[in-house]
Amino acid sequence: MADQKSVHEVTYDLLRTLGLTTVFGNPGSTEQTFLKNFPDDFTYVLGLQEASVMAMADGFAQCTGKPALVNVHTAAGTGNAMGSVVAAYKGNTPLIITAGQQTREMVLCEPYLSNPDETVFPQPWVKWAYEPKRAEDVPAAFMRAYTVALQPPAGPVFLSIPLDDWEKPALGPAVIRTVSHRVSPDAARLRGFAERINKAKRPALVVGPEVDRSGAWDAGVAFAEKVGAPVYGSALPDRASFPEDHPLFQGQLAMTVAGVAETLQSYDLVVVIGAQVFRYYPYVAGEYLPEGTELLQITADPRLAATAPVGDSVLGDALLVLEQLVELVDDHSDRSVPPRKANTGAVDVSGSAPLTADAVWQTLSTVKPADSPLVTESTSTQAQQTRFLPSTRPASFFATPSGGIGWGVPAAVGIALGDRARGVKRTVVATIGDGSFQYSVQAIYTAAQHKLPIVFVVMRNGEYSILKSFAVLEKTPGVPGLDLPGLDIASIATGFGCHAVNVDTTEKLAHEFTNALNAEGPTVIVVPTKPQATHLG
Repeated sequence: MADQKSVHEVTYDLLRTLGLTTVFGNPGSTEQTFLKNFPDDFTYVLGLQEASVMAMADGFAQCTGKPALVNVHTAAGTGNAMGSVVAAYKGNTPLIITAGQQTREMVLCEPYLSNPDETVFPQPWVKWAYEPKRAEDVPAAFMRAYTVALQPPAGPVFLSIPLDDWEKPALGPAVIRTVSHRVSPDAARLRGFAERINKAKRPALVVGPEVDRSGAWDAGVAFAEKVGAPVYGSALPDRASFPEDHPLFQGQLAMTVAGVAETLQSYDLVVVIGAQVFRYYPYVAGEYLPEGTELLQITADPRLAATAPVGDSVLGDALLVLEQLVELVDDHSDRSVPPRKANTGAVDVSGSAPLTADAVWQTLSTVKPADSPLVTESTSTQAQQTRFLPSTRPASFFATPSGGIGWGVPAAVGIALGDRARGVKRTVVATIGDGSFQYSVQAIYTAAQHKLPIVFVVMRNGEYSILKSFAVLEKTPGVPGLDLPGLDIASIATGFGCHAVNVDTTEKLAHEFTNALNAEGPTVIVVPTKPQATHLG
């Protein structure tokens, strides 16, 4: 029929209906049939490398609370993106990843730039991977991808689409569906959890990223205050889920089995809410729990419930669980909780470069706006960040959940774009190590092109400091490649179109940071810092 729409037209109609009108990508030859005659009501966000593209989309989706659409090249381009796909999977970010595929007629003979195992390649780091059997199935595949990406635990999905599918005639309009994205807990099991919490004499809470992602920040505070229990953050957090200046907050858990057990030894019950049990990394042997300590876990992720080495779990959305649980527990708000041992030592901010990490973070605490979200990838200065710039409001802290570096810079770009899309005016602050900055430096080009309000503070200690700390822990002296001499980060940033400046005192840092808050576009501030050891226990 003359008026029959193409797969291309029907798919774009579907994307409009779903609100997926921002496409993150780096165009390749097999994607151009999807991108042809790009509609005026859609926005294409160009990134210069697929790993950066994926992390930008990740930050955008986390900021907007909605799935994001990513378009990458087949095989090699998808391979470039995989490190950031791992982060999206670990962080439960709903992304719809599309990769171009060679023409169907040629795939059998494996031509150049084809992927013969298109659905295997991104596994296991996507929830679903699919190449439609027929061109006519493309719109329905997008609809399924959208529902899978959103359903808990949310995460990335992958569609491989042959380049010749888009001009084929569609079967008709796409079927639009809606799905739930929250799971309510088993009521009887939750009552049992409440009874055990009520019987506990010395309970403690551990809150993790699912709390913030589900919008349960206030519910978590109300629950903690009613139980009257000390609160710990999960180790290596990718989202902060409890105000870190609250009297009940005790800091973050250690990363080791032995370190966690030592922290929890004075409690008879530990309730883990929205987190893994536990996020370990360096191996320091010990018991998973101290003798006499029981554990309850609340998570929306069946995988995290299955992999917990100890304790009992209930599946449920953190917000729904906390709203129900707070009504079931007894009021122990008068329970005595010892104050957190705070580091209150004076910090010398009068010196010149290289500055101490303490001096840098304390200075940032005096100039960073309260509403500015913090994106951080300076792992070796994590303790200083918690001390001087504690997270005090929801959706205000973002870090990679995967452990790979290179996520922070493009994620900050995505968050700034997400703010713009939802009409929020604020400056994003990104604190990045000099090694991390190199992994995805291409992303600052996108920040400059879109004139995004971002201040990148690059801490230039001239080494992979966190790896030197691991070398001490693992007793591996003489590891090569841990020093980073000869980097001119400010010149690189200028070359990508950003305003960039080197500072050598805290006074200059504060001055340039304040100027950056009023700049039209991103600023990169490079701060020479002293290397320091990181406690990993």
